[in-house]
Amino acid sequence: MSNPSCPKVDIGGQAVLEGVMMKAPEHIAVAVRRENGDVIVKREKYESPAKEHKWMALPFIRGSVNMVQMLSMGMKTLTEATEMLGVEAEEPSKFEKWLAEKLGKSVDKVVMAVAAILAVFLSMGMFVLLPNLIIKLFPAAATGGMLLLKNLASGVVRIAILIAYIALAGRIPDMYRTFQYHGAEHKTVYCHENDLPLTPANARNFTTLHPRCGTSFLLITFVLSIVFYSVIDVLVLMLTGFDLGGNYFIRILTRLVLLPVIAGISYEVLKTLAHHDGPFVRMMRWPGLMMQKLTTHNPTDEMLQVAIVSMKTALDGLPEGEVTEEGWVRLTKEQVDALTGVEQA
Repeated sequence: MSNPSCPKVDIGGQAVLEGVMMKAPEHIAVAVRRENGDVIVKREKYESPAKEHKWMALPFIRGSVNMVQMLSMGMKTLTEATEMLGVEAEEPSKFEKWLAEKLGKSVDKVVMAVAAILAVFLSMGMFVLLPNLIIKLFPAAATGGMLLLKNLASGVVRIAILIAYIALAGRIPDMYRTFQYHGAEHKTVYCHENDLPLTPANARNFTTLHPRCGTSFLLITFVLSIVFYSVIDVLVLMLTGFDLGGNYFIRILTRLVLLPVIAGISYEVLKTLAHHDGPFVRMMRWPGLMMQKLTTHNPTDEMLQVAIVSMKTALDGLPEGEVTEEGWVRLTKEQVDALTGVEQA
């Protein structure tokens, strides 16, 4: 199954620390495995903002909406998963405590907000500011060809940074395990899409590479940005004689302003490639799938069980088990085995 495609279904997920989040059309579930082998699972209602605001579901707009929504949901899910694991959080800094007091918010929410802001600035620095510095090595563009060369150089640097960053992150033991859970998420989604019983035995036969993965979306966005920015820059140069990339800060500003447009186009490309098949589609899908070899690894059966518990909870409701004070459900190893179709020795 090296060249997968998928039906038009609305279910996906995200790997978290020692667990998996699954998002069904109407509910989100998170399942994590603690050191003692117990699986902790939670479920909450999900309502797409497009239900209230129909325009958010329009093609080329829904991609930008989805990107913002997934970033917000991703940060929230990572924090919740850490709490479910029972891992003690680091002591908040004096600045975070002061900010929480001034804003009248809980320290946990402030810490999450600070982490999100730092992540955004880090991403901007690595993938927007730094790649565009290379443009300073080129002379002012008098022709479309020079502009194309500038954008190609900037885009190649951006993609190289992305690949290097992911490859280095994967060498961290905790991240490697998270990438295994990412693989478990993909295998479980495939199992569901193929209408097979959700068991580790069935799920393990599928590939870890899925055409709707966020990794593929990132690569598509990076590649399309080269083409899109090049077209915009050349049009501006032809119509006004102004080199849009000649001023570093103007160049950065235009890149940020146009990012939602590129995200919208990239989302439509991702959906099209995922839901169709053929030689050309497989060729276009191939780079993103190869990129996933860095962000997914083959999981253990225990990891597949966690992903399956999360999937079943998102689709069918919370399983029976001990309910914690927080409203989570605690499943013992025996209960997890029974829920995931694993025969006990």
